[in-house]
Amino acid sequence: MDKELWTITEVIERFEIEEHFVRDLEEEEIICPICGEDPETKLFQVSELEKLRLAKMLFHDMGVNLEGIDIIIRMRQNMINMRRQFDDILEDVANRMKQAFEDKT
Repeated sequence: MDKELWTITEVIERFEIEEHFVRDLEEEEIICPICGEDPETKLFQVSELEKLRLAKMLFHDMGVNLEGIDIIIRMRQNMINMRRQFDDILEDVANRMKQAFEDKT
């Protein structure tokens, strides 16, 4: 996606969804827009659009309710965070091994 911030109108058109679905996701705090100076001006970051895309698929294609969508998206984010931590640990171990090898030579 080229843009960093999307209006609700752009989101509705891009994802071919109803505005009330977006509002329901906001109410459940599944997605969180950035509010501008005008409270009616809500902008969505790309990260929120990924959640919206997943929520649409879960809701429309798989029949998952909003509570289930919330749980799935939070679990997915937790898994992503754990993977990043694991990658950081592996990188640190590799660096320490490399340093130890260089120290011995």
